[in-house]
Amino acid sequence: MTNTREYGRRRLIRLAATATAGAALLAACTTTTGGDDGGGGGPGGSGEVTAAGTYPIESLDPHGAQGASTGTQLAGRQIFGRLVEPGPDGTLAGDLATSWKPDKDVTAWTFTLREGTTFSDGSALDADDVVASFRRMISLAGPNAGNFPGATMTRTSATEVVLRSPAPDASVPGKLSTFYVIPSDVGEDDTAFFNHPVGSGPFTVDGFTPGESLVLVPNKKYRGDRPAPRRVTVRNIPDLSARMTALRTGEVDILWGIPDDQLASLKREKGLTVRTVPSTAEFTMWFNSSTPALKDAKVRRAIWQSVDFGTIIGKLYPETGKPADAPVTSVVLGHVPQPPVTYDATAAKAALTAAGYDFSKTLRLQFANAEFRPFVQAVVSDLRKAGVRAEPLEKEQATFTEDLLALKWDINFQQLATPTYDAASNLGRLYTCAAKRNGYCNGELDTLLAAAGATADKRERTDLYGRASGIIWRDAVGMYPMAVSIAYAWNSDLTGFTPDASGLPDFAGVRTGGGS
Repeated sequence: MTNTREYGRRRLIRLAATATAGAALLAACTTTTGGDDGGGGGPGGSGEVTAAGTYPIESLDPHGAQGASTGTQLAGRQIFGRLVEPGPDGTLAGDLATSWKPDKDVTAWTFTLREGTTFSDGSALDADDVVASFRRMISLAGPNAGNFPGATMTRTSATEVVLRSPAPDASVPGKLSTFYVIPSDVGEDDTAFFNHPVGSGPFTVDGFTPGESLVLVPNKKYRGDRPAPRRVTVRNIPDLSARMTALRTGEVDILWGIPDDQLASLKREKGLTVRTVPSTAEFTMWFNSSTPALKDAKVRRAIWQSVDFGTIIGKLYPETGKPADAPVTSVVLGHVPQPPVTYDATAAKAALTAAGYDFSKTLRLQFANAEFRPFVQAVVSDLRKAGVRAEPLEKEQATFTEDLLALKWDINFQQLATPTYDAASNLGRLYTCAAKRNGYCNGELDTLLAAAGATADKRERTDLYGRASGIIWRDAVGMYPMAVSIAYAWNSDLTGFTPDASGLPDFAGVRTGGGS
């Protein structure tokens, strides 16, 4: 483990080298306007903004085990830079990269980096940092590393890197939208760095308590427009009633992940803006196909048939949910509708009996976050009607993630998003034999997923992902109950806030009406 003193020494060496190599550039980058007190914004000023999402931020390390979690991704967007970033409609734009292009075989992608970019401590960001960050992500083998099996990244110049894959991969740019760049001298187990991380995003960290709050202030070295708020606090408020009260009293300015039963009353509140947007997220309930009781696709299919998801969704999510018709939602490239699985508890029990299912077996149904408790309990109740025993196991996020990767579960519930808007980062990453994410392995599926990743033709890719979805759906690799919309509410005196389809809003442009 790297201690704080050693990390500080390395950063001083790095800064000294940067200053020697480019003092003029560094001087230009450190110029600020509007004072130097950490306050944000240009003309008109802006005050403090407090936001509360649904999921806690347990870690600021975008390469580690929590790297794909919504909380860590939300923090990463504010603190670190990416080669590319998706817009509200999923269209990719350059961030640290100004351009990118594949070779003729789509096995190598060349990225040209933006010149003059610095980290928040003033040190230069170049190809060495990008390559080192990529290698760190791969070495840590966190969830995002699964997007790049066998891939390597090399530097060809200070402003150019090349990512090579062992097989053609047309989805590389989209996958890189969840890859964040940190300084090259941060080690794999460098916990000290993430106490006060150095990044190239619009904000820097002023305080972080894992699972509770993240405090952000403007990055004075940010290459783009300086963030409008002088301070952003992202809080985790687990209790629903406390979250609603905090919004109504003004203690919280922005809230999202709002349950349906609260939306009607919020819409009647003066001074609040409420909006619901379709998302890339879907309720996903994988079966652990390596569990003896769940190896048979007929068993998995019958268990799916034994749950009345339509009724459950209608009661719990009448505004933010609709029955899913594929393993990815309709806003994701690669979505192709599949035939519905019709609820029939009697037929399901008969099918389970015919398949020799052991009804004395109790299935471990794991999930995280209390907001999903009513949904999981409703599922367990329906399973019981078909004679299927299931025990709901609510876990802390870190434990949930650890057990998820270790396959210590029989049914795994999660709200699974596709932040790249491309099925490659969902189907292509999680359903291959090599991924080992749900105990399921199918050579035909692997072939289809590989072919989908090897062509840049969107129509062809959609067809191939549709065929792959057909196998996933038919073999009931999981149950796919619901496509999710995200409900946001914010104080109407805020301007510049745009709801995000992935539940990862950007706070840099948010302004308060009265200033500060």
